[in-house]
Amino acid sequence: MAQLDVRQKLEILADAAKYDASCASSGTAKRNSSDGKGLGSTEGMGICHAYAPDGRCISLLKILLTNSCIFDCHYCINRKSSNVRRARFTAKEVVDLTISFYKRNYIEGLFLSSGIIRSSDYTMEQMVEVARSLREDHDFRGYIHLKTIPDADPALIEAAGRHADRISINVELPTASGLKRLAPEKSEARIEGAMTGIKGAILDGKDAARRYKSAPRFAPAGQSTQMIVGADAATDGDIIHRASGLYDRFTLRRVYYSAFSPIPDASAVLPLKRPPLMREHRLYQSDWLMRFYDYRADEVAAAADDTGMLPLDIDPKLAWALKHRDRFPVDVNRAPREALLRVPGLGVRAVNNILVSRKWRRLRLDDLKRLTVSLSKIRPFIVAEDWRPLLLSDRAELKPLVAPVAKPDQMELFAA
Repeated sequence: MAQLDVRQKLEILADAAKYDASCASSGTAKRNSSDGKGLGSTEGMGICHAYAPDGRCISLLKILLTNSCIFDCHYCINRKSSNVRRARFTAKEVVDLTISFYKRNYIEGLFLSSGIIRSSDYTMEQMVEVARSLREDHDFRGYIHLKTIPDADPALIEAAGRHADRISINVELPTASGLKRLAPEKSEARIEGAMTGIKGAILDGKDAARRYKSAPRFAPAGQSTQMIVGADAATDGDIIHRASGLYDRFTLRRVYYSAFSPIPDASAVLPLKRPPLMREHRLYQSDWLMRFYDYRADEVAAAADDTGMLPLDIDPKLAWALKHRDRFPVDVNRAPREALLRVPGLGVRAVNNILVSRKWRRLRLDDLKRLTVSLSKIRPFIVAEDWRPLLLSDRAELKPLVAPVAKPDQMELFAA
């Protein structure tokens, strides 16, 4: 095979990394080099763009160490049997690229994943060496996210956590049966065992930091995971319950969802078409409801239809409200925070503003118009000082009044 230069490797391995969605950089500890010491920062404005909870855009160099792999997972474009162009970085090349890109103000951090070469331990050693060299040899203080390998020696994963801000392990598929069928070389037990070890190390690190000022940190931005949506027969209800269980058992910062994308020379066991991207979007919305709106997994799953799939034309919160008309309307001047969070169209910030404002005056529709994005969406579900939706509440079919108008499909200029 012809030798590739770094630029050619970057073209191949940056493109190969695009299937990994779990690269947000929120939650890390604040570090900077404004005092003239060290290099890099986890702060400020920022070839992958991730967004922190406060809206800051953080640019990450997102690459694979290599797209070669000894595993043959059916859904993976980098699987052993896939006919794709292969490339591999050395640890030094990744370090030099990261430093070079940072100095040009292209990036503020690194997201590094990899296929498995030689063995899980060997691959993990190379990834840890990248993070170690950045931190110790170059005093790099920017963000580092390492995608770890569940089969690797726990000591290597522990070393990764000492140098990286966030580490993650993909659960790959929502169900054990799907993983066994599409990725027979991977084991749910090994994946969850590694995630349990990471959880314990994170908790131990936080406890040590409370006791000793000089205690080493372990993955201060926590751990995350990713599930592929649409490669197996798992329903949205299955995925919602799986995600809820992962949050509860492993104290994850995020569960990411990646819509399955058909790949060249695909296995016959895979679907021929990718699922609608809107399905991935609805799952992220359902995830948001569990994390920030106090919905239980069974409540979110109740928004699904008889087949277990969330509706694509309306969001899960509105779908749940339409199925639970007896819970509405909600009086914005009296209802507790938990009830207001269930109103379609009211976000967490709007609810907080309502709770503050109603201490000083009885809220009217004009007040709510200033506090919310869409007054028309919330009107059927609320009672205000000058508003009671008698006619709307009595309608047998409310969905046409509150569902968004479907946008026409964009036609292709060169379609046959």
